[in-house]
Amino acid sequence: MISGLRGTPAPPLAPRADGNGVGAGMRFTVDTWDPSYGTNTEIEDFLAESTARVDANVELPAGQWRAIDPNPATPVPDALLFVDGVRRIEARVWIDDDAPGGGPASEASMALCASYAAGVVCCCARQAHLVQHEIRRGLFTVASKADSIVTWAGEYTACRTAAKKDQPLSVTLSEALQRRLGDVEVRTAVAARAAIAGHGVPDGGDLLVIDGPLRGRQHLPRALGYIKSHRTTYLPPDLNALVGTLVPGQRTPVFLAGTNWDRHTWYLRLPGATGPAAAPWAGIVRIECSADLPASEVIGLAGLSQVCLGRFASAEYKDTRAPQNLYPIGGLERELRRRLGDPRLLYRALRLTAQAARAERSGRG
Repeated sequence: MISGLRGTPAPPLAPRADGNGVGAGMRFTVDTWDPSYGTNTEIEDFLAESTARVDANVELPAGQWRAIDPNPATPVPDALLFVDGVRRIEARVWIDDDAPGGGPASEASMALCASYAAGVVCCCARQAHLVQHEIRRGLFTVASKADSIVTWAGEYTACRTAAKKDQPLSVTLSEALQRRLGDVEVRTAVAARAAIAGHGVPDGGDLLVIDGPLRGRQHLPRALGYIKSHRTTYLPPDLNALVGTLVPGQRTPVFLAGTNWDRHTWYLRLPGATGPAAAPWAGIVRIECSADLPASEVIGLAGLSQVCLGRFASAEYKDTRAPQNLYPIGGLERELRRRLGDPRLLYRALRLTAQAARAERSGRG
């Protein structure tokens, strides 16, 4: 059980002093379609195919690849900092053009009202405890004149992005939301390292484990990206076959993978997913670190991942994503989602604000 993760939810942001719930000149409508089912406009998301370039000779020559056992003599960091973020779409909205007299709009742009949060759990001599978190709400849109939406339950800050001709609008908005979430994760990680200075953790005595790819966070020192799911195969078939043979605690040699960004990476099998009924890749995670690090430091981080991460592997009866969803990450996700607030109240607040804004516009006409 992870202690110290419960607390008082963050209060809603105060409305603007002028009392207006939405910027002057902007009218919007809240889509009644449940956002958890995607969009009812049949906009299809897509995933680009991997074009990774692989150098398998970072730690061992490709012809000598073998499973690498953990070294029990590897010193464990004084603190492990687990970083994660959550995002939730509260509603899809349609931002109208300024139709005369409040009549039907001739054009409307889809946008997302979303809540997102990031936090850090520190696992040290004080056990597991939440050391940093931030909650944000945003209106993600390509409408250049969009303004923030202020409701009684909080403000959705306007986050404008540019439309892309070769990409569905839903993907563009989702990527904008993910970028903002990534920025918050970096800020919380940096703040957390400052916060644990008084915990008896010496400078450089921690290891940062970020749930998800390390892209955009490569500059953070002593940082690992922790990838639970696998959407592509990076290794050639003869080397990829080694992954399925790993036993708990073992990893592949380090290799360098490059797409539109480069990183050192390796596969590791966590304990808790073995036996005749286990799938070949059960318990397999992929770990990343910066491509700018020297090979000796990368290999050292790979060894640290073997002796550190297996201690936190989850069990099936506690987590449906076991063992890959580490206990500190799972606990942090639950706490952050709780702090996002009640989605039903947030949705109702958006509907009431939209109705009030349209009534005000109609009254002016």
